[in-house]
Amino acid sequence: MKTIYYNGAVYTGQLPLAEAFVEESGVFTFAGSNEEAVKMAESGDRLVDLKGNFVCSGFNDSHMHLLGFGSALHSAELAAHTGSLKDMLDCLKTFLENHPPRENGWIMGRGWNQDYFSDESRMPDRRDLDQVSLEVPVCAVRACGHCLVVNSKALEILGITAGTPQPDGGRIGMDGEGPDGRFFDNAMDLVYDRMPAPGKEDVKDMILAACRALNSYGVTSSQTDDYCAFRTVPWTVVNEAYRELEAEGKLTVRVYEQSNFASLETLKEFVEAGNKTGCGTDLFRIGPLKMLGDGALGARTAYLSRPYADDPSTCGIPVFSQETMDEMIGYANAQGMQAAVHAIGDACLDRVLNAYEKALKDHPRTDHRHGIVHCQITRPDQLERILKLGLHVYAQSIFLDYDIHIVKERVGEELASTSYSWKTLLKGGGTVSNGTDCPVELPDAMAGIQCAVTRKTLRDQVGPYLPDQSFTVQEALDSYTSAGAYASFEENRKGKIAPGMLADFVVLGRNPFETEETALKDIPVLATCLGGTMVYQAR
Repeated sequence: MKTIYYNGAVYTGQLPLAEAFVEESGVFTFAGSNEEAVKMAESGDRLVDLKGNFVCSGFNDSHMHLLGFGSALHSAELAAHTGSLKDMLDCLKTFLENHPPRENGWIMGRGWNQDYFSDESRMPDRRDLDQVSLEVPVCAVRACGHCLVVNSKALEILGITAGTPQPDGGRIGMDGEGPDGRFFDNAMDLVYDRMPAPGKEDVKDMILAACRALNSYGVTSSQTDDYCAFRTVPWTVVNEAYRELEAEGKLTVRVYEQSNFASLETLKEFVEAGNKTGCGTDLFRIGPLKMLGDGALGARTAYLSRPYADDPSTCGIPVFSQETMDEMIGYANAQGMQAAVHAIGDACLDRVLNAYEKALKDHPRTDHRHGIVHCQITRPDQLERILKLGLHVYAQSIFLDYDIHIVKERVGEELASTSYSWKTLLKGGGTVSNGTDCPVELPDAMAGIQCAVTRKTLRDQVGPYLPDQSFTVQEALDSYTSAGAYASFEENRKGKIAPGMLADFVVLGRNPFETEETALKDIPVLATCLGGTMVYQAR
């Protein structure tokens, strides 16, 4: 049985827009005019009037943390309470009252950002979280995910003292009285490793909660870094959770696992167990080796080639040495694996580019699709190297909503003038997909599309920041659809409404090509379909 959708404004990946399309057995079989589509109707077929609404391929968030998002949905949502330190603490107190932890359990929250505090101009510390509880361990993760703070009870459980050695690739915050409760980048593992690990059924519940939320934003594909969500949960358990949900018919997002490993030993174990890029099904597939190269700009842990303009005492934190990065990327490349490395600071990007260059020299590959995740603080020479090496870039246009307020003061005028330069890469023939790094940001594709087009903040329209780097509406839509499919070697399987493609699509309440650019974020998602099956419908 076919389903014929007609009377729509259908973006097939090309302009002009089509009017109709046909779905059969989970794939598109036709896209074109109303007349042609309706003529294809046979007895038993279903006809659906789109009532003039806009339809495009389902959104593909090309870098996020699906399991981490599911965990955040089960924690105190601090992003909505980060206008002041007091508001953040009140949120944690309320959460503790309404969700008393099990024995040995912790209270978790995520989403604070000290740059939004109206009552303080600093990060929270253990003394602040002591106001939430002195008996229950409390952990609050910054919005970027590269810094967290715990209370004194948690420090006691962790056994962290003034004499605790600083870990490689991270930092334990200290003050005159010892640990101040703040942990940065790799140091956060000291906290996460001591938290009670969720079981497989808990993991499945988190995945399902995240998938429901993603579908409500029109997202049908997620390229997700899940193995680091809970360092005490083996990657085998995460894979089993996904595969069981798929077998149960409950997985409503197509998952391309950005496989995060921090050592060559664990990466080899993974590969030798039969896991390589492309292994899996249309619903759950192994993607690239994912590495976390440095920290974040907001926490001043992104690794820069010069001291921070607003804090000359630091250049940020490199998570890996050049030697380790060379070893891991070299091994992945030699094994036929794709690689995707988080690089926000330009000094980190230097190391990543060096590692890719060495790996491809040692084992040349014509279609590796290795990539840079974020690719934010960049110099012109680095943009040229990205194009020369044929690297894919996983951008997060939505980051401009916050970073516009801080980038110049953090990195200085010179570096800021050549950063977030994704349009330059497109013009040079490079490939750029889009995403949200959720739960750093909500998985709101339309908000990301607006930032890509306007290069302004969402609420107060500050900007534009480097307006010559603005995407057209079509480029922005492609970055969330076909470019994401390219990043996962699936451009011939999904990302466009065209015959033979998987019938993943989203119905929007307005046509983005006819909407004021500052109102793109307000376009509602009316329905989301995966393989022709509706997985979300607005009420």
